[in-house]
Amino acid sequence: MHLSIVIPAYNETRRLASAMQKLAAVLETFSFSHEVLLVVEKSGDDSLALAQKIAAAHPNWRAIDNLVHRGKGYAVRSGMLRATGDFICFMDADLSSDPAAVNDALKVIETTSATVVAGNRRHPESVVTHNQGKSRPLLSKVFNLTARMLFPGGIKVRDTQCGFKMFRADAAREIFTRARIDGFAFDIEIFLLAHRLGYEVRTIPVHWTDSPYSTVRAFRHGLQMYRDLLRLRFRM
Repeated sequence: MHLSIVIPAYNETRRLASAMQKLAAVLETFSFSHEVLLVVEKSGDDSLALAQKIAAAHPNWRAIDNLVHRGKGYAVRSGMLRATGDFICFMDADLSSDPAAVNDALKVIETTSATVVAGNRRHPESVVTHNQGKSRPLLSKVFNLTARMLFPGGIKVRDTQCGFKMFRADAAREIFTRARIDGFAFDIEIFLLAHRLGYEVRTIPVHWTDSPYSTVRAFRHGLQMYRDLLRLRFRM
């Protein structure tokens, strides 16, 4: 078994090194082969140089220069379509979701009919630590509720925006070759495409810690996400 991990990065110099050190330590405990793809969007800091330095220190890691800044969805899609694993997951560069969730997700895919597994911060067994006040979690819940109302048949998960998701490789390629949303609302499109293509989605609990250095800006990115929701509503 070969696992690919895709990590989108944008302006991540403050936290990338420590997060990737933690990820490398977790990966050493796995018995299967793996690769890590650090997909760096054009940043205003030294994220690319740092990612290249980190990748050079690990034999199965790659730093990918996306050249432009189009959004998290674009970065994730770029990495997912370059991945070579039998199973492909993506997670946030700050490791807000504990990477140990990889084992839980793999177990679900290997023992059930699910081909997509998503982290769910609202799962009763999840452990969530908020470091960004109450506004971000509230806005996330409102956005998720809006998406479920707009797409009642296609969005069945309660937490669409958790940054940890895993796919069987064939499902990942079929879904991401069809994806078009470049921004933070890309997760909604992924769930809609999975539903349309007949892939079963299941969720797992996660250990989640908000980063105090998030690059998400609630108002600006929130408006973009709702705009993309409307685009999806008319397209799908």
